[in-house]
Amino acid sequence: MQFRKDINGLRALAVIGVVLFHFNATWLPGGFAGVDVFFVISGFLMTGIIFKGIEQKNFSIMRFYIARANRIIPALAVLCFVMLLFGWLYLPPLDYELLGKHALSSISFLSNITYWTEAGYFDAASHEKWLLHTWSLSVEWQFYIIYPLVLVFIHKFTTIKLMNYLIVAATFLGFVFCVFASFNWPNAAYYLLPTRAWEMMIGGVAYLFPIVFSNKKKIILERLGLMLIIGSYFIVTKEDAWPGYAALLPVLGAFFVILAARDESFVTGNVVFQKIGAWSYSIYLWHWPLVVGIYYYTLNDIYIFLGIALSILLGFISNRYIEKIRFKNGFHSARAYLKCKPLYIMLFISILSLSVIANKGDNYWVNNLDSTGYKTYSLLFNRDKENDDLGVDSEGGQNFSKCNFNITSLTDAMKVKLKQCESTNNPGVLILGDSHSKDLFGMVSSAFENDFIVGITNTQGCRPHTQKKDCQEHYLKIKHFLINNSHIFEHVIYEQAGFYLLLDENKNKGTREMFNKLALTDKVENIKINEAYVNQVTSYLAEISEAIPVTWFGPRIEPHFSPQQVLSRGCDSKFSLRDGHKIVFNNLDKYILAEVSKRKNLKFSSQNKLIDYNFQEDFMTCESLFWTDGDHLSSIGEEVFGERLPDDFLVF
Repeated sequence: MQFRKDINGLRALAVIGVVLFHFNATWLPGGFAGVDVFFVISGFLMTGIIFKGIEQKNFSIMRFYIARANRIIPALAVLCFVMLLFGWLYLPPLDYELLGKHALSSISFLSNITYWTEAGYFDAASHEKWLLHTWSLSVEWQFYIIYPLVLVFIHKFTTIKLMNYLIVAATFLGFVFCVFASFNWPNAAYYLLPTRAWEMMIGGVAYLFPIVFSNKKKIILERLGLMLIIGSYFIVTKEDAWPGYAALLPVLGAFFVILAARDESFVTGNVVFQKIGAWSYSIYLWHWPLVVGIYYYTLNDIYIFLGIALSILLGFISNRYIEKIRFKNGFHSARAYLKCKPLYIMLFISILSLSVIANKGDNYWVNNLDSTGYKTYSLLFNRDKENDDLGVDSEGGQNFSKCNFNITSLTDAMKVKLKQCESTNNPGVLILGDSHSKDLFGMVSSAFENDFIVGITNTQGCRPHTQKKDCQEHYLKIKHFLINNSHIFEHVIYEQAGFYLLLDENKNKGTREMFNKLALTDKVENIKINEAYVNQVTSYLAEISEAIPVTWFGPRIEPHFSPQQVLSRGCDSKFSLRDGHKIVFNNLDKYILAEVSKRKNLKFSSQNKLIDYNFQEDFMTCESLFWTDGDHLSSIGEEVFGERLPDDFLVF
């Protein structure tokens, strides 16, 4: 296919959006839509290659696969090798083992499925996954495998013209399914091929139905396309269901720019965009590990600019010395395909990754720690994680013959069980909330001998203010049950993570990252209270309190010390909260208290006053770790802090 400067420039626009979003999401809140632009470009180019071969009766599926392998595998393999070498030198074994798993899934083009099973793309945990960005390469590769097979098969039974219209129909149906899936299965919709294929197929539509425009109309169409793409970078946010109907903005934008076919365009054809476009694949490969490195080691903002510059430099080097290696495409026999060198490169990285996994991440880093460093590492990574919580969920092998248990959801069977508990005991106490209330259940269970204490603690990121359908249904079901069965419990105690009730310095919804990104010496400032969320929770609890007394047990002060920060200081250090950190949670307490005080039968109890956390003693020693991460308690922490609860804590 003839080289098109406009498409090369479109690649630049796509990678700029992705890179800027990843380094600082406030610059381009929807910059992740650049990936969708890449998908449209890929669909256009691949459809052109396949249909041209079919029309000329010389299309070879194996030659197509080998050409894709030659293009994608070498640069990806070098990235995986460098990351595995880096991990051997600098990562704790558990992180290194996970990197090995991700490198294997990346080089085998299954990483989108792997990451789908682990966490959402925008979750804070995703910033610790060095190869997360390879999910999109896996989606493309899966499309490359299936698409030509389907087209060649269909061509045996129909004409090229009918195939063209079938692709249009498949694109439309794919979009409809994508919108449905994005609202019902958001993680799967983000990562998996069935909801992304339409974006590539619409690129195919642009190839199959080229429209000849006058130069004036081309300019208008191109400008409209660019406005849609750039507009999506600013309008769309990670809070939107993606890739739902909002994905039409960047996808149609790319579609229009491709249809306009303006090689003489200043925007896409300028020398800067042409260079960045040529290096875009390698820039994309190298930028994300640099983003993770900044987050992982809590580096300050100056490293963002260094990271962007280094992404471009590494992209240039990778393009110049790796991408431009010309591997053989054509082979004359099936056996000759075994000479395809990228396949052996792929095999080498796979074996290397498997060896990392088999050795459970054992590496140079852990074998060169001093005694304090090894004690710290063991507390952080070698503890028995099954015993991290006393407040285990219903899958934790609990004994339900007693009425002291914790569940993650209110099923019909659990409703029956709760009614049975009330009939054989006095009315009980319910611990309600998110994963922080799971910690509270552990604290209460270790400190009190009551026969009837139950936790319903959702660990899937649900709170009364969470605007997800399943979360709203979860809390609605609990509310209705409690109101209609008010005799079962005499007291409901609610707790949730505090950072979700805050707004960051840019007034975005609170996340762990707004603390995790700070060095221990940085000051916590410009954090505000998300008054709307506090009010939503208060209203929800107030409705329950009309039937059963409710206590909102205030959010704990969350230290948000990262493993890397702890390792750098050692278990014998006296950890202190960042300057201004305590003020944020004190202000949150005051605001919740003011709102709760307006309601009857609902009260607020400050956890921070009752427990009186002192992080110089209450974070860790070289014998014990009281926190499993930056905001959750270990089983030891639950016991230690549970002892500080007053004797009348369960009484309203």
